[in-house]
Amino acid sequence: MDAKSIGENIARLRKKQGLTQQQLAEKLNVSNKAVSKWENGQGYPDIHLFPTLATLFNISIDYLMRGDRKGITIAGNMLADIVKTIDSYPKCGMLSYISEISYAVGGCVPNTAINLAKIDRSVPISVAGKLGMDENGRYVLQQLQLNGIDTERVVFSQTESTSFSDAMSMPSGERTFFHMKGANAEFSPSDIDISSLNCDILHIGYILLLDQFDAPDAEYGTVMARFLHDVQAAGIKTSIDVVSNNSADYGAKIIPALKYCNYVIINEIECCYAFNLEARKKNGDINKANVRLAMQKMAEYGVKDKIIIHSKEMGFVLDVKSGQYTEMMSFEVPKEDIKGSVGAGDAFCAGSLYSLYNGFTDKQLLEFASSAAVCNLFAANSVDGMRSRNEIMKLSEKYRRLSNETYRI
Repeated sequence: MDAKSIGENIARLRKKQGLTQQQLAEKLNVSNKAVSKWENGQGYPDIHLFPTLATLFNISIDYLMRGDRKGITIAGNMLADIVKTIDSYPKCGMLSYISEISYAVGGCVPNTAINLAKIDRSVPISVAGKLGMDENGRYVLQQLQLNGIDTERVVFSQTESTSFSDAMSMPSGERTFFHMKGANAEFSPSDIDISSLNCDILHIGYILLLDQFDAPDAEYGTVMARFLHDVQAAGIKTSIDVVSNNSADYGAKIIPALKYCNYVIINEIECCYAFNLEARKKNGDINKANVRLAMQKMAEYGVKDKIIIHSKEMGFVLDVKSGQYTEMMSFEVPKEDIKGSVGAGDAFCAGSLYSLYNGFTDKQLLEFASSAAVCNLFAANSVDGMRSRNEIMKLSEKYRRLSNETYRI
């Protein structure tokens, strides 16, 4: 239990009832000093007092202990992207000139959290992850804080540097990445105090790129599965994302976690590879039948609420409880409007989380998430293209959607 949160709840509820600390103390048969300590976060009531407090304030014990959950917490990978513009990609032993260097945030946490903050500043957004005590770490932390994001749960490695990717960008727009795992490889469930979380949804990514979470667990299958179980046990809805990794064992890492997920938000490759299915036909078109089959399998493995899949052509939602399946084509965006596509999946994810948090229908979710993904195309990095909720909703007036005939699906 978090003494500070409980104390804040008691103080707020006491004042709502019009009680002084002394009056509350008398009703509980404790000293005025005890109530003062609780409200200052210096301790919390004995466990036998919680039912009395709950009755007095006309609330549940869970509400007293945790308050009215609000907002979304994004946990997982945090890194800096260092983009170096080069004139050509050199052969081994040869030299190439760097003409420009730029910095951007990267990874599930900064990308998704900053996009959410830009969509709607009124939604409380907090993050959990691990950084190194270095310049890159300070940069990532600063960018999060500049967007009004709660970084209280960001921890710092004493031994590893902040994770980063060197992106070598050529005139053609093609990029080659060199990645340093750094502090992300250390990040583990022990770095997150679940009892202190005050959110409605916890979204974590990326499975296949979080070494400690991807590790095996004798009881739950993976450490990630155990972590998600514990988060759900605390009354918080869970959501996962996955990174595309051709050399990974998708099934071994993803399937154990599904039982403890309320939501899954991943792309068609990750969805299908978890079950050894091909996401694409031989001609390159998306294999809708396999995507839908993989979604159904995910539901059978225990996902509780919704499975949301995105691809460049279209998006899909399976509502597990009702069995309702919804799909929607992506927008047709002229090439001259596209500045980059790095982080489009995270932008779609941010749009999906925002939709889930606000109770959108599945059709509305796909409309909004696909529009958020389009915003990502307006900038070369992962976050600068994102727009506000109202601006995102107006995109449907500017661009038309692809037709089924376009991709013969």
